[in-house]
Amino acid sequence: MDGRGRRSRRPPARRRPSPRGHTPTDNRAGTPTSRLASPPSPPHSGRRGVRAARPRGASVRERASGGASSYSSATVAGVQPSRGGPCVRGRRLLDTALAPFRSPEARRLALIFAVVYFAQGMWGLPVQAITLTLKERFGYTAGRVATLFSITNTPWLVKPVYGLLSDGVPLFGRRRQSYFVLTSGLAALAGFALGSLDAHTPLVITALFTAMGLGLAFTDVLTDALMVENGKRLRLTGGFQAVQWASIYAASIAVGVAGGMLTEHHELRLAFFGAAVFPTLSFLMACVFIREPRVRREAGQFRRTWTAIRGSIRSRDLWVVAGFIVFWTFSPSLGTPLFYYQTDTLKFSQQFIGTLFSLSAAGSVVGALAYGGLSRVLPLKWLLNAAIGLGVLSTLAYLSYATPISAVLIDTGAGCIGMVATLAFLDLAAKASPKQAEGTFFALLMSVYNAGTQGSQIVGGWLYDSLGYATLILISAAFTALCWFIVPAVRVEQIEARAAREARAAD
Repeated sequence: MDGRGRRSRRPPARRRPSPRGHTPTDNRAGTPTSRLASPPSPPHSGRRGVRAARPRGASVRERASGGASSYSSATVAGVQPSRGGPCVRGRRLLDTALAPFRSPEARRLALIFAVVYFAQGMWGLPVQAITLTLKERFGYTAGRVATLFSITNTPWLVKPVYGLLSDGVPLFGRRRQSYFVLTSGLAALAGFALGSLDAHTPLVITALFTAMGLGLAFTDVLTDALMVENGKRLRLTGGFQAVQWASIYAASIAVGVAGGMLTEHHELRLAFFGAAVFPTLSFLMACVFIREPRVRREAGQFRRTWTAIRGSIRSRDLWVVAGFIVFWTFSPSLGTPLFYYQTDTLKFSQQFIGTLFSLSAAGSVVGALAYGGLSRVLPLKWLLNAAIGLGVLSTLAYLSYATPISAVLIDTGAGCIGMVATLAFLDLAAKASPKQAEGTFFALLMSVYNAGTQGSQIVGGWLYDSLGYATLILISAAFTALCWFIVPAVRVEQIEARAAREARAAD
């Protein structure tokens, strides 16, 4: 669990991959990157375009349902009428949440994103069992376990390479689908290979789990490229990212319960088999649901992508956003140390630790759904400042982490807070990604996110070994608070305005 309440089991980091104080990767994360002793989970954001003389979000509904008259301006703004019973109000809230996905295209894309990110979330299924195996069979310390998982997350750190390939070098006439089929197949094969082995040494686990991470990381980049391309055009970057992260943490609920049970009974092979099933689903989704026109490989296409990259590299906003993300993520993580604290000091059972992870994931699902509404009614800069403050509070709450009841309350609340914070930062990253190189630059920012997360896991593990649990929490909270000093340097309003202009130009 990282200091911001993000729990990572995936190994998200965009994706995706791991959460502050938990672990994604870009995970976003990288493997799922929130922060338990795992790779990141790896990544998404809000829609706040500047719209003149009409309600926010009107254009989305007009495209989705054929006209703006289907929804009142109060619903558009996210404000619901107060009349009606709980069922009526609940139905209105659900209608508002689903409003952006009324068109067949939006629903198809949302389904693809949901399935792919659910598969990434299930990558975390063997993580708890791996951690216990390394701890008890091979005598690994918290720092060594965190270092091993950081190695398996290496593929999440070079995601811009995957983005550059898919943006500028079509494979078999497709920019996304062909790569998608190959990489999801690689992840599935590596997972089944791990499940087929009778003996698991640290070297074998590291090699094959890294190969599985490579397939998932490349798939994550392709999914995010589709999200940015279509999300900007449909003004649904926030909605699509909320779907992605809600899916990854819905998977994490199952991972927590099932992973705890499998670890309790030392079923490491079964955990690997379970994790391998879900990249297979992504493989099938890529074959059936991804639709894109055939393109010819030509030098001009790669040149246009490279020109967009060179122009964006000189952009001050890109580097400031990247630095902001690094500083946010590089707060010493509580992920692996928290597992050791739960096991050695609090004497929690492995099944209860898995249940706590599921509760944290459930809180993250609530946070992802809440962000879809918050991103339509609150400025991104306000959300970023609020995320930092809530991150500090959720980290300090772990000083009171001493009983099963306090663990349930803190993990659930931190999961919700951490998800809102994560989506605010990923929203900023999506809006800062330039046209013609969406996959490359969003992957670059997610690699930055994952690198910070992995560094924080290593530092957190060694600080726990050296200084102890309470000191680690105080250091993590202090690093999070320092992010407030960077917010003024990030020209959030200008980034949002540019994204709105690009969306209008695409109409």
